[in-house]
Amino acid sequence: MFAKAFRVKSNTAIKGSDRRKLRADVTAVFPTLGTDQVSELVPGKEELNIVKLYAHRGDAVTVYVSGGNPILFELEKNLYPTDLMLPGLVVPPAGLPQVQKGDLCAIALVGNRRSGDKSSPPSIAPLALDPPDLSEEKGSVQADTTLQGDMRRLTLEGEEEEGEVQQRCGEKSLSEATEDPSVGSLNPDPTDSKTLQEQMDELLQRCFLCALKYRVKKADLPLLTSTLLGSHMFSCCPEGRQLDIKKSSYKKLSKFLQHMQQEQIIQVQELSKGVESIVAVDWKHPRITSFVIPEPSPTSQTIQEGSREQPYHPPDIKSLYCVPASMTLLFQESGHKKGSILEGSEVRTIVINYAKKNDLVDADNKNLVKLDPILCDCILEKGEQHTVMKLPWDSLLNRCLEKLQPAYQVTFPGQEPIVKKGKICPIDITLAQRASNKKVTVVRNLEAYGLDPCSVATILQQRCQASTTVTPASGTKDILQVQIQGNQIHHLGRLLLEEYRLPRKHIQGLEKAPKPGKKK
Repeated sequence: MFAKAFRVKSNTAIKGSDRRKLRADVTAVFPTLGTDQVSELVPGKEELNIVKLYAHRGDAVTVYVSGGNPILFELEKNLYPTDLMLPGLVVPPAGLPQVQKGDLCAIALVGNRRSGDKSSPPSIAPLALDPPDLSEEKGSVQADTTLQGDMRRLTLEGEEEEGEVQQRCGEKSLSEATEDPSVGSLNPDPTDSKTLQEQMDELLQRCFLCALKYRVKKADLPLLTSTLLGSHMFSCCPEGRQLDIKKSSYKKLSKFLQHMQQEQIIQVQELSKGVESIVAVDWKHPRITSFVIPEPSPTSQTIQEGSREQPYHPPDIKSLYCVPASMTLLFQESGHKKGSILEGSEVRTIVINYAKKNDLVDADNKNLVKLDPILCDCILEKGEQHTVMKLPWDSLLNRCLEKLQPAYQVTFPGQEPIVKKGKICPIDITLAQRASNKKVTVVRNLEAYGLDPCSVATILQQRCQASTTVTPASGTKDILQVQIQGNQIHHLGRLLLEEYRLPRKHIQGLEKAPKPGKKK
């Protein structure tokens, strides 16, 4: 693990409470040690540091260092004595002690250049270990009976054999996972009565495997775990179902991915503080190679290899008007009531007919309309009630449109029109500042125009050669936002205006694009 260079994340002095907890953990893991030995290993007052680091393979390791010497390290919540991997072992004349697979052992190396104060290891008497309880260690692998006979055949040759050791160590968890009903098959028998949690576990694993097999490519790595969920796993969810990790037995995405890492499907690493990424995927893993989408659906058809999504066509967006309570008297003669939705041309026709029917057109100037009490109440401000008696046609019609409540209609090709009250939110493009003065481009409200944020993120990632993420927009539940590293408004503008052919009036923030010749 430490044969190659490693990266130190932090090095801090241990707190008193953590020191006591460590002493209790050592006592629990090594019950044969006495109180004095534990106190000597974890001293009460001497300097003791916690060093968090990443090994060359990406393993997150916590090392406890006393007086410059590493005494213990913690990996995947398991506590070990300092253990250095060697290309071979020097066997003492008495041979190695009887050990079982999974027993904790310490291997000392004189003059190691990687850690410690280079002092020689102490002489330690062989440790008498109790035989393991086979009833508790179900499925454990017994030690090779030829271990003492020919230790010269023992070699640890880099990653290949290390991977084999990890695979053998993982056999127990894999077998237990197969028996665990919460993991189960991705193609369950519909007659089985499964709890909501078990169903969500199956859906979570289905979306995960589907994303790895059909969406994530090697070029995407390292891939933020949030991007895996937002850009890939959600898109793999079957039509009519919703992926909710909180309703699964894992509760959190990080815990689920940790479980997948234990099955050696992926490798997760914290590349920056508090942000985890998937750095490796075993696409030859049986879970991935054997996975098939149970039922074809419109969603699955767009993610299969070789398939292409239908070309995007911008929707037809039409401004409409809604009759408020304050203007019902003006529109009731034409058969409209409060909440009626009208087009601008309909409003003009209704107002013209009302004026002509009530003889409001000025006899001396046909371009002027006399205001009766209903028109006064509907379109005039309070200070104008007794001063404005007539209005030109264009002013009258414009004032009517301004007093009506806004609404809009969106019609996508081949679909029924969608009518909503209010104003349609424009696609919002903003620049945000992140750590180290880095800029990111954030775009929101793509869904209102029929654009899939995940598809837009994928296109921008390729064109801008920059990392992208898809996350829920702040303060919303159903709206996603795309974040692209750097000022990418120029690329975004070309995509939206030239390729997607969206009207400029429905896009705000394009003026923030970098000027020619300036760094983006």
